[in-house]
Amino acid sequence: MHVYNNKNLNKVRVWDLPTRVFHWALLLCITGLAITGSVGGSAMIWHFRFGYFVLTLLLFRIIWGLAGGRWSRFGAFIYAPQSLIKYLKGQGKLEHGVGHSPVGALSVFALLGVLLAQVGTGLLSDDEISFAGPLTRFVSNATVSLATNYHTAIGKWLLLGLVVLHIAAILFYLYRKHNLVLAMLHGDKNLVVAVPPSRDDALSRMAALLILWACAALAYWVFSLGAQAF
Repeated sequence: MHVYNNKNLNKVRVWDLPTRVFHWALLLCITGLAITGSVGGSAMIWHFRFGYFVLTLLLFRIIWGLAGGRWSRFGAFIYAPQSLIKYLKGQGKLEHGVGHSPVGALSVFALLGVLLAQVGTGLLSDDEISFAGPLTRFVSNATVSLATNYHTAIGKWLLLGLVVLHIAAILFYLYRKHNLVLAMLHGDKNLVVAVPPSRDDALSRMAALLILWACAALAYWVFSLGAQAF
């Protein structure tokens, strides 16, 4: 294990403010979805509202993954299979500790994929009591049934499992004296390797706000297509 003098570390802005806000907002929304989905009844009104918030956030993250800060872009953490294998063998590069590591990248893409599937099936779900997704009228009853089954019986458990793994990884790295939570709060990391920082100025933050507004408008348009349910 290498020991580094603090004087040799470089303080680098890794996570830009929009990425950090997205992260914590998504956490709050997923928590809200889990609680309201379990309670049911009138709480389902807030369940579908949280669902539209998540849809907005996911749309934003997809765009920000192309136009965001250096280490928030998907291109910064798309690794070849060989890189993942070497990382698992303990032969990873120092650069892997800047943004998302090869394993962390898998977790991010898996979480985004499962969330997109959960939101998508939510839009097509129908509880046959009070709530139906806004897109149910555009598909067959068989599709609605499949989507509802996935959303209520499969997707939510996949999502819960990924969240548990995510928390376990955070605790593991904390045990290894590597606090991932603090970096996602203030955005900076003290690194041995010299790397370019993520852009995080007023202009980029304004661009992120405009992108978020556009994504919210699109999510509202989807909501307006049909019934008020999620």
